[in-house]
Amino acid sequence: MELDLNKFRTLIPISALYDDNLLHLASRTRVARLQCGDVVFNIGDEDTDSVFLMSGTIRETSHNRQAAEISAGSEESLYALANFKPRQFKAEVVSESATLAWVDTLLLEKLLAWGQFSPDLPPSEKRSSTGGKDAEQTEWMMSMLNTAAFLRLPAANIQSLFSRLEELPVKAKDTILSFGEPGDYFYFIKQGKCKVYRPVGSGEHMLAELGPCDSFGEEALISDAPRNATVTMVTDGKLMRLAKQDFVELMEEPLLDWVDAQAASNLISEGAIRIDVRLESEFEKLGLPGTINIPLHRLREEATTLNRFRKYVLYCDSGQRSSVGAFLLRQLGFDVYVLKGGISRSAGFARPQG
Repeated sequence: MELDLNKFRTLIPISALYDDNLLHLASRTRVARLQCGDVVFNIGDEDTDSVFLMSGTIRETSHNRQAAEISAGSEESLYALANFKPRQFKAEVVSESATLAWVDTLLLEKLLAWGQFSPDLPPSEKRSSTGGKDAEQTEWMMSMLNTAAFLRLPAANIQSLFSRLEELPVKAKDTILSFGEPGDYFYFIKQGKCKVYRPVGSGEHMLAELGPCDSFGEEALISDAPRNATVTMVTDGKLMRLAKQDFVELMEEPLLDWVDAQAASNLISEGAIRIDVRLESEFEKLGLPGTINIPLHRLREEATTLNRFRKYVLYCDSGQRSSVGAFLLRQLGFDVYVLKGGISRSAGFARPQG
């Protein structure tokens, strides 16, 4: 079902967005028509959306059965329905039908905080894309903003990050990173494709093929170790690179959740899964019972086998390799934690997982 953009742009606080941001939010908004008696949400629900009434009438009922009706077109309908979480009201359709829009609250807040410098400007004065290079840049930035990693970053970091990125035109067969070299930049792919591989004798062992909005180069920056893979362009394209110091300040720290042995053990007892990112040979001799072993160099390709609805605690000997793995999984949208100091300093973490 199509979203009525004219009505959508009158909703609060959506009305404060610039046109580019508003259209990006609209493209990721779900719209549906419900029938009389259908429940929009229940008391206690902890969904992450803001729900707006676009047409029809709904009734909100509290736990003590106090009720109020809201109709589209009223002042109340300009705001999200009962937006405290967990939900404090039950909402159900009481008109013959009703149209509702489910907006990603986190994305909305990011767009408001990141791009909204003059929230009281009238719609006619808001910035919009003019086409050409600016439109291309805006489209890429909007796509990046919707990735799992960027959704976790503070809005201020995102603003600073985009201002510090340097665009790098590249050609097919260009080598961007070389195995064994020191790390200096973190890269986002704006256009094109590249391959990530490790040199093996006269050949190569493929690790991944990456495309627009993917990123690479974090391992050497987080661990202060030489590059552990070579990255070569498969097609012509454009990369955006971020210097090491900016990467550490704006991305590494906000995306990593360090936990001590006790906190890690609590997570395990609540159902989190331990992942040992050391080599198979290390794990065979020193691994903990009830633990998954995914060596760091295989983590990107094996991430597809992990359950996105579970939490994960990563560890290695010192925390260096596991922090790289956690950064990678966070970018892919996983809920992951890093054992501070590694297993060598966290004897209490070594209890069997039950």
